[in-house]
Amino acid sequence: MIKRLQRKFVVIAAVCLLIVELAIVGGINGANIYQTNKNADDLLNIIIENDGRFPEFDPKGMKHDKPQDNSDSSSPPESKKPDKHRGFNEETKYQTRYFVVYADSNGEITKVDTGHVAAVSSSQAIEYGKSVLDSGKTAGTSGNYRYKTGDTDKGKIIVFMDCRSDSATKNRFLLVSCAIGAAGYILVCLLIIIFSKRAIRPVVESFEKQKRFITDAGHEIKTPLAIISANTEVLEMVSEPNQWTVSIKNQITRLNGLLKELLSLAKMEEEKPALTMADFNISDAVYDAASPFTTLAETKGKKLTIDVANGLSYHGDEGAIRQLVSILTENAVKYADDGGEIIVKLFTSHSGKETDLEVSNTCKEPPQGDLTKLFDRFYRDDSSRSRSKGEKKGGYGIGLSIAQAIVRSHKSKISCKAENGMMIFTAQLK
Repeated sequence: MIKRLQRKFVVIAAVCLLIVELAIVGGINGANIYQTNKNADDLLNIIIENDGRFPEFDPKGMKHDKPQDNSDSSSPPESKKPDKHRGFNEETKYQTRYFVVYADSNGEITKVDTGHVAAVSSSQAIEYGKSVLDSGKTAGTSGNYRYKTGDTDKGKIIVFMDCRSDSATKNRFLLVSCAIGAAGYILVCLLIIIFSKRAIRPVVESFEKQKRFITDAGHEIKTPLAIISANTEVLEMVSEPNQWTVSIKNQITRLNGLLKELLSLAKMEEEKPALTMADFNISDAVYDAASPFTTLAETKGKKLTIDVANGLSYHGDEGAIRQLVSILTENAVKYADDGGEIIVKLFTSHSGKETDLEVSNTCKEPPQGDLTKLFDRFYRDDSSRSRSKGEKKGGYGIGLSIAQAIVRSHKSKISCKAENGMMIFTAQLK
């Protein structure tokens, strides 16, 4: 149980850490991609605003005339003042590789400018321009180039900027951040594993104290019970047995049974329960453990059917498996409806990797809510799992807890469900 608790703690912490790591790495890379694209769009806007060229940079913020366009003898308007907050500096115009495509109002390309890029010829620039005009998009990416369109007095201007360097930088940043994130995640997970024992130490100490209390209290209570039992027998020898002495003896028997099951449960929930694991014929074990309850069921007006596949073998503790069958069968006989049926089945699962033990009983009013609570200690359902009309249906409330502990000690699973008027308990023995 301690190791299972430690594993759960490590898994939960690791999953939470993974979510945080993914959020951080994803957020950083998302912000980096957004900022890189925004910077590129800002530079494209500057070029579009200045009719396909970079304006002259003035560190004092003074305005400069836009360079003359040789194809047009008219004097161009004054250029706009560059926004230094966009990352524009005196080296930007020499570092940025771009080409420009001009088109008239009818969408016909009139001119291209490839003087600021070496990888694209004039004919290729025309093809890029036609592709953008045909698509009708105003911004986007085409191959290694990020583009944006703008309107001028003479038609349209399309600026293509080489973004290979930005793409490579984004990819390197992604790889580096993922590598650092993965290394940090592994390191923190190792630290969680190393310090997990210290983290759950208070729970472990509480659990150990609980087990010790149950064991010590069980042994301490045995002595006064033995004395009460002896005194009751003396009273019956001195005088005739009466309803009071009979009641005392019944309660002593009940308390002894409760103590026995509590000690058994505490032992089963130890980290390494004393189980004798060996191969045995589980078909015979299940049949032998369930058969004695046939007579008990008949005396209560119920029918017990045992359907066991022959020749099945299992590696486990035979005594514990027999106890598991007895607990589930007794529970089914006790809580089956009057005149109802109890069915004990043993078969190989569909996957062939498990041996399934299924014990079911008729139950017109199954327990409501979360059925896994039936495996809790001392749990009783108000409707169908409590005493009613004077009938002694109430057990100690820990039988199913012991059954669950037995199954878990074999690294297997047990479950219950209410289906078609039946309560079904299934132990999937691996």
